[in-house]
Amino acid sequence: MTSTSISSTDFSKNISDAKRAAADGPVFITERGKPTHVLLSLDDYQKFTGRRRSIADALAMPGAAEIDFDPPRVVIESRPQDDLL
Repeated sequence: MTSTSISSTDFSKNISDAKRAAADGPVFITERGKPTHVLLSLDDYQKFTGRRRSIADALAMPGAAEIDFDPPRVVIESRPQDDLL
């Protein structure tokens, strides 16, 4: 993993270059020579934050169709109030 440093002016002019550089590691965006922001790929950000996959992400994974999932059917019925006592 390599890190890259780019001025905010160059970042504004070459956003696509910065995005490509972020694929190899963090891109530090500087103002007057001092880092002020960091651009990360989504994968690096998720590793950094420790974000777990959501159920939507898990269900969208390749091969999910082969997982056997057949939950029992639930029947919800109303009852007269007298039966509740």
